[in-house]
Amino acid sequence: MRAMQGIFTSGLPFMKMHGLGNDFVVVDARAQTVEITPAIAQAVGHRHFGVGFDQLAVIENGVADAHLVFFNADGSTSAACGNATRCIARFLMEETGRSELTLTTERGTLHARDAGDGLTSVNMGQPQVDWHEIPLAEETDTLELPIEGAPTASGMGNPHCTFFVEDAEAIPLAEFGSRYEHHPLYPERTNVQVAQIVGPDHIRMRVWERGVGITLASGSSSCATAVAAARRGLTGRKVQIDLDGGTIWVDWRDDGVWMTGPTCHVFSGTLTPEFLRTLG
Repeated sequence: MRAMQGIFTSGLPFMKMHGLGNDFVVVDARAQTVEITPAIAQAVGHRHFGVGFDQLAVIENGVADAHLVFFNADGSTSAACGNATRCIARFLMEETGRSELTLTTERGTLHARDAGDGLTSVNMGQPQVDWHEIPLAEETDTLELPIEGAPTASGMGNPHCTFFVEDAEAIPLAEFGSRYEHHPLYPERTNVQVAQIVGPDHIRMRVWERGVGITLASGSSSCATAVAAARRGLTGRKVQIDLDGGTIWVDWRDDGVWMTGPTCHVFSGTLTPEFLRTLG
């Protein structure tokens, strides 16, 4: 870790946030120089020896209101993290008193706004539905992949594989998700969703995230599932998705896929010098 003089003596502040139980450690690096390496992210993400998170997000200065960088719990990076983006957008809106923001990520430029009633919306951009953009290992029909269960492939800045099933609760997700995360058709691994249509424009979804495992929610997975359901004619383009951690709303509009839901800033803390020294 390269940091401003004093980090190893004063510690490193962080925030713990979640969106529907999808939890994050957020490091605000706008006023200090901090480099998070994969090894550091993995150590902080350990739920016994570190803080624990599904993803770690770093807020940096950028050409927009802020630039965001994401790490998974295993130390790998991700171009997008919808719920973390919503959490940070809410934090920045409260900090600035504004109701709309523009954020940049490896995924691209994302627009966020206050949706009222404590809800935050983020436009995650247009989905990627061509095989080479997702990416897949070979040219194939992304609507129904040549995999048992005929899942749909989508990209939302990271790869997704959505299975539509009769009963999402009946799927042994730990074994199922692990198996398909590493499917050879996905050279960069994939998030895995099992989705059940429970009513008109209403989906029950469970998710396995690459580099993390089972999570209570996933914003990009929710967007990918909504896109897959609409492409297959199972729903319209505006849906309610019930996840293990709560409910999110996704609206695939002409300008991109908007996702809206609650966020929570749980606490703020400091990684101690003692802990940081073990990482150096």
